Amino acid sequence: MKTSLTIAGSDSSGGAGIQADLKTFSALGTYGMSVITAVTAQNTRGVLSVQDISPNIIEDQLDAIFTDIKVDSVKIGMLSTVETIKVVAKKLKEYNAPYIVLDPVMISKSGYDLLHPEAVEALKEELLPLASVVTPNVPEACKLTGAEIKTIEEMEDAARLLIKEGPSAILMKGGHLEEEPTDVLFNGEMFTHFYGKRIQTKNTHGTGCTLSAAISAGLARGLALEDAVKQAKEYITGAIKNSLNIGSGHGPTHHFYDLYEKAGVYKEERV
Repeated sequence: MKTSLTIAGSDSSGGAGIQADLKTFSALGTYGMSVITAVTAQNTRGVLSVQDISPNIIEDQLDAIFTDIKVDSVKIGMLSTVETIKVVAKKLKEYNAPYIVLDPVMISKSGYDLLHPEAVEALKEELLPLASVVTPNVPEACKLTGAEIKTIEEMEDAARLLIKEGPSAILMKGGHLEEEPTDVLFNGEMFTHFYGKRIQTKNTHGTGCTLSAAISAGLARGLALEDAVKQAKEYITGAIKNSLNIGSGHGPTHHFYDLYEKAGVYKEERV
């Protein structure tokens, strides 16, 4: 069985971070493993507090996985500090980790800084060159490039800037634009656009985590990058359409919507 490793923060409400990644891996056919970089106290309304995990413990977690289990893909999420970024980069290079999907998590949906400002440059210098694909949304791309992004053309310009930092590809996510959500994939030579329809729901907690984890699962299973992105886009669209009205804020997407449908979980509810 193919395996996927997530290196990210824990979300106590289960909608994003490590929890969302593991659910996504399971839904898309890979065995999920985790390295926890931070513990967050959060719910659908926002992040209350964050405690970063010691770099030594992060290093030990990575050693525990890579010295025992074959890793077929890696997804990187929340890395708060310079020290965390450096230890993750060191270990991924040491073990020659394959198919690294980097989701540059910077700010929570409620506006909480999840990446320390001084760590942005370290992220660019240490991890972007290792990535098979980087998946920033528009606000994240603005912080990484210093550019203003309001159109698809400006998304493409930002992708050209980011590819110079060394990753193999950039997936610019267009959900924050006013127009319909179009994601733009750039491999350094050509652009591929993935079109979508905006779904009217407030329940979008964990969408970025889920999309990047879905790409990682596809790569682990041998899909080409474009096919992995296409599958991930279709998966997150279904997860948002079937999102869960849990909590009083931004509820989570439904990672197992297809399985629930096939199992008849909703049958009685819809009669």
